[in-house]
Amino acid sequence: MQGSGGETQCTMPVIMRLRIAIGIAMLATLAGAADLRIGIIGTDTSHVPEFTKLLNSGSIPGARVVAAYKGGSADVESSRTRVDRFAKELVDKWNVEIVDSIEALCARVDAVLLTSVDGRKHLEQVRPVIAAKKPVFIDKPLASTLADAKEIARLAKDAGVPWFSASSLRWSEITEKLAGAGILGASAWGPGPFEEHHQLDLSWYAIHPIEILFTLMGPGCEEVTRVAGKDADEIVCRWRDGRVGTVRAMRPSGPYGATVWRKDGAHSSPPNSKTGYETLVREVVKFFQTGKPPVANEETIEIFEFMDAAQRSKESGGKPVRLR
Repeated sequence: MQGSGGETQCTMPVIMRLRIAIGIAMLATLAGAADLRIGIIGTDTSHVPEFTKLLNSGSIPGARVVAAYKGGSADVESSRTRVDRFAKELVDKWNVEIVDSIEALCARVDAVLLTSVDGRKHLEQVRPVIAAKKPVFIDKPLASTLADAKEIARLAKDAGVPWFSASSLRWSEITEKLAGAGILGASAWGPGPFEEHHQLDLSWYAIHPIEILFTLMGPGCEEVTRVAGKDADEIVCRWRDGRVGTVRAMRPSGPYGATVWRKDGAHSSPPNSKTGYETLVREVVKFFQTGKPPVANEETIEIFEFMDAAQRSKESGGKPVRLR
């Protein structure tokens, strides 16, 4: 059976992927001679001026932010009160063009940073990016529900569009000091405030210590038990190989850190471990140049399955719940 272009339906996905791969290779070649043009969707997070400063100051070579779409969510205070201010900073300090639609943004850029602080917006906002065949980094949280996260992954896979999502804490001093072979178990902790509109309440901010745990333990979690308290929640997690990990999400805030157990005993991250955005942004630029995500999409979806199971455990009064 053939489509209108004479190509068989069974070969269309292969041809589509080949064309996108060639396009990414061309972008990588061009990156040696000229910076990739980056577009931002959502100017309502502090990540926007920080990422742009690293790129447009020349601190991280290979890419520049050239355009942005403001976006914003009127019912989220941290979005409503910052979206215009950060957009103005992009224009005044970094000569970034503000456009009035995501389609207009995609027409001006080679790759996209989807940074909207509201995870509920990400599925809607990534659709035109995928349609335009632009590689995309989706800032935390990937989505506000497991269903949305899976739909983003499905749409991108079907279109052959490279994407990834990750917390900058994956590349912090915490994981740098502790990651490696021989980890028998791990505990991670950090801030875990909630945002009322996000159905997976851990996705709003506790995603950071959760990603620390997965960076140390790797994928393979099969069951979680969540104990909800006034000032913190504790999530106990069992991996398929029998290892146990925990995450402590503190409210309203708290330090980041982790401990791992190996045969020779416990090892903890240094107090006040360094965290920052520079390594994450370097990884993003490398991803835009190569199309190869530094964090497997499957692991990102497992993290959302983890948070979904933790939500169901909380709603059941703390019963153990298996990942879907």
